[in-house]
Amino acid sequence: MVAHKKQFPLDALRTDGWFERIGEGIGSFQALCEIVGERFFAFSIIVGARITALTIDRRSPDQTLVDFVVGSAEADGDLEPQRLTLADFRRRLVGALLVEEEKLAPPPERDTDVEAIQLFIGVRYLLLAPLYGYSLSSLAMVDGEGELSVLHEGVEEKHDLDGFRLRVRSHVREELDRVATGARSAIDLSKVAEAEACALRREWPKVIALLGTWPAPLAIFLRTPEGQMLAPEARGLIAKGLGLLGSACVHLGEIEQAEEVFRIGIQYAQEGLAAAELFRRLGEALLVNDRPGEAIGPLRRALAFGGLPQQVLPPLARALCQRGRYVAAFVCLKDALEAGVPEKELASELRNVETKLGPSLTAWKARMLGAE
Repeated sequence: MVAHKKQFPLDALRTDGWFERIGEGIGSFQALCEIVGERFFAFSIIVGARITALTIDRRSPDQTLVDFVVGSAEADGDLEPQRLTLADFRRRLVGALLVEEEKLAPPPERDTDVEAIQLFIGVRYLLLAPLYGYSLSSLAMVDGEGELSVLHEGVEEKHDLDGFRLRVRSHVREELDRVATGARSAIDLSKVAEAEACALRREWPKVIALLGTWPAPLAIFLRTPEGQMLAPEARGLIAKGLGLLGSACVHLGEIEQAEEVFRIGIQYAQEGLAAAELFRRLGEALLVNDRPGEAIGPLRRALAFGGLPQQVLPPLARALCQRGRYVAAFVCLKDALEAGVPEKELASELRNVETKLGPSLTAWKARMLGAE
C-alpha cells in the first residue's frame, strides 16, 4: 500500500532569531538575560509572564526576587502582580512549558493555511526550537502523522512530530537541571587564594564576584550529613573565604549582608583562630553599623578564641566607649598599649575615657605611681 504524503514548507512560520529581534526593542534586555538567564527570559516571553521588577541579591542570586504579571500588556490594570524568588520563577516557567497541551490541533489541509500549520506543530515548539539551534524546514503529513525536516546546528535531521516535541521538552528540562547543578557546584575552594589576593589589593567587587554565590548553598550544606562531617582543613578554608566575602560587603556598605556571611562562616570555623578572625570581623561590622552593644560579645569571643589583642582590643574599646562603659574601655585601651598598639591610634578613645572618668582616673593613676 502506497503511503499518502503531503508536504508543507515552513518558510512562512520560521521563527529563527525571534528572541534577538524582540531584544532590540527592550532597553533592559541584556540585563534581564544576565540576571534571569537568557533562555529563561525567553521562556517567560513564551508563556506570557512579563517581568515588571527585580530585587537583586548579589550574594545569593537564586534568592533574587522577580515581580511579574501573566497576561497581555493591554490588560495591565486587571492583572494580579506575583512575586517569586528567581529559583522558583525558573521552576514555574519550566513547569508551564512541560505541560502537554490537552487538545491537539487537527492536521492542516492547505499549505497556505499558516495558522493551521502553526497550531498543529505547536506555537511553543516553534518558539523554543531556535533557542536550541533548530531551524524548521518543512512538515510532511504521512498517513495523518506529522514528520518535521529540520536543520540542527547546520545538519539536516528528520523527526516525527511527537518525537520532536519530546526532544524540545527534554532540552527545557535540562536547562533547569543545568542551573541547579551550577548552584550546587558554586563552592570552588581554589577561589579563596585569588579572593585573598584581591582583598590585599582592596579590590572588593572582585572578591564578591569570586565568592558572592557561596552563602546560600553553604548555609544549606551545613545542615547535611556531608556538611557535618567536613574535614577541619576544608572548614577552615570555607571560613576564611566567608571572612573575605564579609569584609568585602562591609567595604561596599552592605553591612547586613556582611553580618549574615560572618555568622555562616562562624558556624564552619567552630573554634580556634579561624573563629576568632570571623568574630573580630563580625564585631567590627556591627560597630560600623552603629550597633556597639551587639559588637562587644563577638569581639570578646574573638579574644577568647585566641584573636590577636592588638587587632581585637582597639575595636572592643571603641564599642565599650560608645556604650558608656568607660572603666572597661580604659582596661582594654591599657591592654592594647601593652600589646604594642601605637598610642596615636588610640588617642581619640583615650581622650574620651579620660574626660569621662575625670578625677577618679587621675586619682587611680596617682595611686598606681605611688605603689611603684
